[in-house]
Amino acid sequence: MTYHPKSDFLHEIGSRGFLADCTNLQELDERLLKGTVTGYIGFDLTASSLHIGNLVQIRLLRWMQRTGHRPITLMGGGTTKVGDPSGKDEMRKMLSVEQIDANAASIRKVFSRYITYGDGPTDSPLVNNAEWLDELRYVPFLRDIGRHFTVNRLLSFESVKSRLDREQALSFIEFNYMLLQSYDYLELYRRYGCLLQMGGSDQWGNIVSGTDLIRRVEAAEAFGLTTPLVTRSDGKKMGKSVDGAVWLNENMMSSYEFWQWWRNVDDADVGKFLKMFTDLPVDECERLGALGGAEINEAKVRLANEVTALNHGPDAAAAAEATAREVFEKGGVGDDLPTLALSAEEVGDGISVVQLIVRSGLAKSGKEAKRLIADNGARLDDAPLTDAGMVLDAAALSSPVKLSAGRKRHALVTLAD
Repeated sequence: MTYHPKSDFLHEIGSRGFLADCTNLQELDERLLKGTVTGYIGFDLTASSLHIGNLVQIRLLRWMQRTGHRPITLMGGGTTKVGDPSGKDEMRKMLSVEQIDANAASIRKVFSRYITYGDGPTDSPLVNNAEWLDELRYVPFLRDIGRHFTVNRLLSFESVKSRLDREQALSFIEFNYMLLQSYDYLELYRRYGCLLQMGGSDQWGNIVSGTDLIRRVEAAEAFGLTTPLVTRSDGKKMGKSVDGAVWLNENMMSSYEFWQWWRNVDDADVGKFLKMFTDLPVDECERLGALGGAEINEAKVRLANEVTALNHGPDAAAAAEATAREVFEKGGVGDDLPTLALSAEEVGDGISVVQLIVRSGLAKSGKEAKRLIADNGARLDDAPLTDAGMVLDAAALSSPVKLSAGRKRHALVTLAD
């Protein structure tokens, strides 16, 4: 970056690794210095929970608010009905309106942990683009908005070009997504005076189209800003684990499992993740990330505590740390491990330990559970589990049984009351 921003917002996100591209960095910086700027990020409602890959964008909105500006959290109730082709090899599955609304209600809970909502000058409005997209009339939309887009330009977007280069189908409904996202920006400009759209680097084409539409229709300047794709030190995309996405909602992933994911990040990622996902000062993040030996493990605990406290609350973070120390340092069970509670009917005359490993989430299939046992990776109450044919009856489960897969993944199995 050759230009060094002076505004608190751009300086903060630049020093923390959030800044990839900007339509006009210097002019945006000057506008931020003049007073409160309203900016937004859109979130499609394709699942009932966001994952930690989305946390980059949530954190961006949080920093915008913390530095005196107004963030808009845009729920994509309308655009989710169409489907964003960005980063996808095939058309997204169509969801019912009822499922989209249910996802919106579930996701909304997470935002309030990071962002303040209300009517104050920097409070965030929580907006759903279904408010205007569901009411659009197609022919007037084509006349008023569609005429500002060329097919040549849309075909040049990476999200479209990559699909076509691989000779993979791109539906007409997805092709409309780019127009709708640009129209969202125009509508937010008109309703809230929004001057900044932010998003991941895969959204660059859509964001630039929105700024161009505002310039053409309103003869006004608007800005676009993107964050880099965040990868771990092993090159894998942020937000994915061996078992799938790392979810933000506790009903999708327990606070203990969430805490454990952060506690187990690679040493090389600690400093970067502290800067991006906590509110700690940058200097402190760099100090912690530079630690070595046993000290880096305490830095990981700090990372896990800070992120979990924000996402699930301080009590959940403290309970997760206490459970981890009980399990790993003292060899105990702990109070916060994921628990599988079985009814007496489910146990019957006995239930195989292979089934328990699968049902507790420590393996995806019976075959994987058997391989775990054969490779000496499974333990029962901290003792090596070597018999894949073992069956536990109701008496054995009358007190909680601890199952372990490797050194870091554990679950309790017990009889339901």
